[in-house]
Amino acid sequence: MIIKIMDLNIHIFFKKKWYNYFKVGGAIVNVIEIESLTRDYGNKKGVFDVTLQVKEGEVFGFLGPNGAGKTTIIRHLMGFIKNNTGRCRINGMDCWKESSAIQKLIGYIPGEISFFNDMTGLEYLNFISNYRGVKNPQRQKELIERFELNANVKIKKMSKGMKQKIGIISAFMHDPKIIILDEPTSGLDPLMQNRFIELIEEEKQKGKTIFMSSHIFEEVERTCDRIGIIKNGRLMAVDLVETLRERHTRKYVVTLDSEQAALDFAKDFDGEASGLKVTVSSKQSLEDIFMNYYGGNDDDK
Repeated sequence: MIIKIMDLNIHIFFKKKWYNYFKVGGAIVNVIEIESLTRDYGNKKGVFDVTLQVKEGEVFGFLGPNGAGKTTIIRHLMGFIKNNTGRCRINGMDCWKESSAIQKLIGYIPGEISFFNDMTGLEYLNFISNYRGVKNPQRQKELIERFELNANVKIKKMSKGMKQKIGIISAFMHDPKIIILDEPTSGLDPLMQNRFIELIEEEKQKGKTIFMSSHIFEEVERTCDRIGIIKNGRLMAVDLVETLRERHTRKYVVTLDSEQAALDFAKDFDGEASGLKVTVSSKQSLEDIFMNYYGGNDDDK
């Protein structure tokens, strides 16, 4: 197996404690690699010249509205569609040519899940377990209890949220090292969303590599080491969450009538007083940063 090595500054990862990792020749190994990926559907739809990497043990969040290209990229990673140019690799394997081998390694939640509706939830989960050769049913049982799923109900009678729970359990119950998630908490209530976040945090501590698209900013902020923002099929930014915040920090200068007024004003803010002026810094939320890239234009919908 050929693994591409990226030259990176190692001390950053010690300091940030992003994830468990292994070194080859003093470098970090990428698990997921997307290089100059283009899939053009015409009418400016698709993904265009996308390049990014996800490292061993990293949780990578992918943000963008419907139609921005998130699902298209995930389907390339799963080997469901073929790119026009560029390439995708997981563990050094080509995602299109070696999709069968890759899919055995991965836990996956699609954006739209299809089921055998005449099965009960438990029958479906057991079918997937047998298909994957899962020998220990305990993990499945733990996840059913965690997400409070009534697995004996026919799938065709289940709500959207119940079906999403089945998708989550299916993706995690075989203990995969690599997990790819497309809007994984769609349809879940806030309690179950929080339990999902806790699950991701636990998997992160185990050193799992996770690639996750999401509309839920809290979900991304709490779990992801880095995020990518995609707009109209093009990658607009990729960086640490904190680095993006620092980059988008806003500073304001407030002029007051006296030095004492400036000093009193500064006490209540993260800023510096100088003469009759106070400099105030304001860090933006991830949602604010996202909206900076999109700007609310109609053509971004």
